[in-house]
Amino acid sequence: MPSPISLTSGDGVARLAWEGEVSTDELRREVAAALAAHSRVEVHVDADDAAAQRAATWAGLHREGVRRELGADGGPAHRVVYARLVTDAPVQEPGGFRSLLNSFLPRKRAISQMLVRDPEGRVLLCQLTYKRDWDLPGGVVEVGESPRLAVQREVEEELGLAIEPGALVLTDWLPAWGGWDDAVCLVFDGGTHGPEVLAGVVMQEREIRDVRFCTLQEVEELAADFTSRRVRAAVEGDQPYTESGR
Repeated sequence: MPSPISLTSGDGVARLAWEGEVSTDELRREVAAALAAHSRVEVHVDADDAAAQRAATWAGLHREGVRRELGADGGPAHRVVYARLVTDAPVQEPGGFRSLLNSFLPRKRAISQMLVRDPEGRVLLCQLTYKRDWDLPGGVVEVGESPRLAVQREVEEELGLAIEPGALVLTDWLPAWGGWDDAVCLVFDGGTHGPEVLAGVVMQEREIRDVRFCTLQEVEELAADFTSRRVRAAVEGDQPYTESGR
């Protein structure tokens, strides 16, 4: 019986496609045959076709991302891109299996922030250029970067301050909001500093408009509600984990 899987190729890439359902064993055989003559094999499957995604995964194809498309009705018809290179380690080997799992397991965005206070207990806040609300200094953790090193880097890049991060004082989960996926925010203790620290600030003008020490009441007035809740939870220090500051 002929295979239900069709193959087209170009530029060293084999593209597999099929209608309906296909078994993992069938797809695995076609992937192996395609890699005998191509450097890369890929499939594009509907984002809501769970069966096709399972078959692609267990046939050894790495999930590379989602190709956003529009259907004939103008609505979303996104496609998930799976691929395998001829140089990929065999799935039967530990490294190859871990790499396959790593391609499709969830990844969560991490944000590192620093809680810097003055002797009166006020909190250092930044007025950001890309949103109206004020926030703690910090930013997104880069891929492969330590959250502790990330916050130290962000504070130095944004404010020109070399502050060694102390203990982790709060882990705050942020639900998906306003086009952002959910994230985990880690707040590190930046210690207590006198007003002279402000004299050393060199603001990155593309991101920071202003910086100052604020009371908790001022934090509530200047920051978004979820940010003010996070700051208060970090200052009070009576719970190590919150969700949107609660």
